[in-house]
Amino acid sequence: MSFTLFPDTRRALALDSLAGLSVGDALGAQHFVAPVDPADPPAAPWPWTDDTEEACCLVAVLAEGDFDRDGFAELLGRRHDPYRGYGPGAVVMLREIREGLPWPIAAAAAFDGQGSAGNGAAMRAAPLGAWHADSPAHAAAQGARAAEVTHAHAEGIAGGVAVTVAAALAAAGRLDGVRPALLSAVAAYTPDGLVRDGLVAATRLNSAGEVAYELGNGARAMARDTVPFALWVADRFLDDYPGAIGACIRAGGDVDTTCAIAGGVVTAYTGSDGIPARWRAAREPLPGWLTAQA
Repeated sequence: MSFTLFPDTRRALALDSLAGLSVGDALGAQHFVAPVDPADPPAAPWPWTDDTEEACCLVAVLAEGDFDRDGFAELLGRRHDPYRGYGPGAVVMLREIREGLPWPIAAAAAFDGQGSAGNGAAMRAAPLGAWHADSPAHAAAQGARAAEVTHAHAEGIAGGVAVTVAAALAAAGRLDGVRPALLSAVAAYTPDGLVRDGLVAATRLNSAGEVAYELGNGARAMARDTVPFALWVADRFLDDYPGAIGACIRAGGDVDTTCAIAGGVVTAYTGSDGIPARWRAAREPLPGWLTAQA
């Protein structure tokens, strides 16, 4: 791939990805209220969760140059709403950041000093990848920077890297008209470990049910049991947003997060026009502090 992206184009790509992420998150979250049939979705509004809130914070700080980790941490600390579905560990960490603890210390202290290996960095990462559609290698580096703000564990960082690269490749495919083969390409940029192993294993599996059974569906809320499944879905349904969301819902598990990841990657490829209009209208409006609405 070879093209030049100007800031307005980068932002448009990121906002399209955010739209797919947030609608997927909001519809997936409805599945925890009552089983969702994508062919007959529930009545509006669909509130979004921490997945979308963190992604909005990420999009708000996107700019030329290296990802602004300090600005992102400050915004997460100030804007996070604990009642949006954050896990207890994330609530403690973000409260500490809000109260002035430097983010590297807060992230490193999580889970008794192990750092988080959860799927939080992955769930918010797709818009960052869409922003870096011109370079998957640069997307990988920036994905690691963004993940490290809250995830000091190598697997949590790897999950963020994998989703960032997947969205970069998807957005590049949209721009150059060539549909990418995501899983093997993403694995090549993902650090060695369980997330990468899952991506490699997913290339050999043929159905969402098989992937969920063999590799997980996010039920443990870990990067290793969420990212390979969600990216398998994105790869298989890259031009079919409703199909991707439906596959995540049918698989169960951490449905809002798998829908957010898959949805953010798919709309990096299709654009927000790939989202059914009534789904987008049903999603709760994005926060007013985000200067541009998706």
